[in-house]
Amino acid sequence: MAQDAPDISDMSFEEALKALQQVVRQLEDGEVPLDQSITLYERGEKLRAACQARLDAAQARIEAIVLDAGGKPGGTKSFDGPE
Repeated sequence: MAQDAPDISDMSFEEALKALQQVVRQLEDGEVPLDQSITLYERGEKLRAACQARLDAAQARIEAIVLDAGGKPGGTKSFDGPE
């Protein structure tokens, strides 16, 4: 299974999320042998980490518009920046 699975670093966020959902479905079905379940779980954790990293990077890029005293846009600040 791992030999024919695409490299996670080459996957888009959407592809990685879809692959993660497929892994979860297979594990929840309980029809996979133990050794394959362990391999699936390990791949699922790598997919989850890759998706989380991409979400974190996207969040860091989001900026909120800062309004000046007159209510007009006066610049931007980091999404997670101080108020």
